[in-house]
Amino acid sequence: MKSYKPTTKSRRNMTGIDYRVILTSSEPNKSLTRGVTRAAGRNHHGRVTTRHKGGGHKRLFRDIDFTYNKIGVPFRVATLEYDPNRSGFIGIVVYKDGEKRYALLPKGAKRGDVYVASEDAAIAPGNRLPLKNITIGTFVYNVELKPKGGAKAGRSAGNYIEVVAKDAGFVDLKMPSSEVRKVLENCWATIGEVSNDENRLVNLGKAGRSRWLGIRPTVRGSAMNPVDHPHGGGEGRSGRGRRRAVSAFGKPTGKGQKSRKPKKYSNKFIVRRRKVGKK
Repeated sequence: MKSYKPTTKSRRNMTGIDYRVILTSSEPNKSLTRGVTRAAGRNHHGRVTTRHKGGGHKRLFRDIDFTYNKIGVPFRVATLEYDPNRSGFIGIVVYKDGEKRYALLPKGAKRGDVYVASEDAAIAPGNRLPLKNITIGTFVYNVELKPKGGAKAGRSAGNYIEVVAKDAGFVDLKMPSSEVRKVLENCWATIGEVSNDENRLVNLGKAGRSRWLGIRPTVRGSAMNPVDHPHGGGEGRSGRGRRRAVSAFGKPTGKGQKSRKPKKYSNKFIVRRRKVGKK
């Protein structure tokens, strides 16, 4: 981590990651990038479905390989790079047959490291195996939820998923949220933790830095009018006036309330719900 001289009030507590010490390349590979129009929290009708998104610096999308479909072909880490679209570090990996791809790198990865995706690969950080071949207690990331569906879980900086049990063709995984979930044993996962675990320690320091990242301000419901939010209105600083905290749309939110849909398709795979409320 790096800190700054307190030249202003916001600069005093601002921290960042010293990328010059970690990364090896500042320019992305042009053939593995493309332009992308960001939705800014809107759906295909143009309506806001996720609030507090919009603006921010223009980004180039890196085409990252989450399928790892070259089974048994070793690949070498050629670069370590920053990706504006995710919190973990990425890098160009060069397969033994010469093909280049972007991949999400594990914690501790260095240029020149060699990994492989194989059913009989060693249980070592960076290697990729089916969950049925991974020993209990191992930390994994880039986990598939459906066979050959590509990595979907455990992709943020510093995240890892723990293999806790195996039974009847399924593997129980403890997610970063503390939820324990069943996944088919034929799904693949990468050994280790996602790189850039210091990301959680970054103090943005000022509102403008959030805007650069495309994060818009969040206004408290109690500061609004009754027409805008269920918590709005009242004389002066008023309480929310109801027992349960709700969102602007009247749905339960925060304060340890359960918000999962009771008939969600994946309920049958949940072994233990995540812990909610105060940690």
